[in-house]
Amino acid sequence: MKKYNVEKTEEEWKQELSEEQFKVLRQKGTEAPNSGKYNLHFDNGEYQCAACKSKLFESNSKFESGCGWPSFDDAIEGTVEYVQDKTFGMMRTEILCANCGSHLGHVFDDGPTPTGQRFCVNSASIAFNKNS
Repeated sequence: MKKYNVEKTEEEWKQELSEEQFKVLRQKGTEAPNSGKYNLHFDNGEYQCAACKSKLFESNSKFESGCGWPSFDDAIEGTVEYVQDKTFGMMRTEILCANCGSHLGHVFDDGPTPTGQRFCVNSASIAFNKNS
């Protein structure tokens, strides 16, 4: 099993995170489309892992994809881990926080920007830090 910089027991995570955050971040759940607070959020700042507060995405990489979840075209280098996900009869690439191993969402190669990527992220898995 991989070691992360931030490691806690599932019970410790359960005490620190909301029920929805725990379901998404630690149990690989997915929030309902168009329900997350960051889906249509476009302030300047940075998005962090809701579990460990590690920086993941800059606001200038966020775009409106119409998919119902916050979408980014790039992650801050070294902050996201990529894992092959074969659940539900699909072949996808899961994205995890490289600092604590928490589930963020999935990345797809259908983005409209020059990177060609769409990091489809659950609002429950991120927190926002506004630039002053």
